[in-house]
Amino acid sequence: MGKDVIVACDFSSAADVYAFLDKFTGRKPFVKIGMELFYAEGPQIVKDIKARGHKIFLDLKLHDIPNTVKKSMAVLSRLDVDMTNLHAAGTISMMEAALEGLTRPDGSRPMLIAVTQLTSTDQERMENDLLIKEPIDKVVMHYASNAAKAGLDGVVCSPLEAGKVHDTCGKDFVTVTPGVRFADGDIGDQKRVMTPAEAKKIGSDYIVVGRPITAAEDPVAAYERCVAEFVD
Repeated sequence: MGKDVIVACDFSSAADVYAFLDKFTGRKPFVKIGMELFYAEGPQIVKDIKARGHKIFLDLKLHDIPNTVKKSMAVLSRLDVDMTNLHAAGTISMMEAALEGLTRPDGSRPMLIAVTQLTSTDQERMENDLLIKEPIDKVVMHYASNAAKAGLDGVVCSPLEAGKVHDTCGKDFVTVTPGVRFADGDIGDQKRVMTPAEAKKIGSDYIVVGRPITAAEDPVAAYERCVAEFVD
């Protein structure tokens, strides 16, 4: 499994995302399609970006009763994405149902990963808003262990937790880490962040980078900088 940089295409329209992707005339980045773009444009945007030659992480974070998630994942599996996700907080049975729904008749399926705690969540918010009193590292490791037990491929976690996830769940258990910023950049609304080089050192398998690339004066140069720091 190789490392890769996933570009978060958090745009509100097809026109905006195409204007962005048209800048990449060489290497085509692995892209993340999140709720904003998917809800604005529907499944067709996934098909169109896939047809352009991009790998796709469909980031919809499903969280519902097991049967509903199973049926929803069966629909998403037909979009030919490379990775999708759900909330680990939905329980092991929900994750197992999701995996069953995502698996196609021929046995193939996209990579399935679970969200542990969002990178906008810190210890104070977790305790006060969610009434979870355990240390955040312990909660993340417990959620990651549950995802591994359910048969998932990995988790979304802070880069600060990637190494610990591998220690807990094995080196082949994938860590997908948002909250990555350049050392000279703005951390925005993220609470737990790390640079691409630091994420590489600590063991992240994939980093998800949004505004440091999409809002850059030269997005292609910013993307190549990420790849140089994290992959090369």
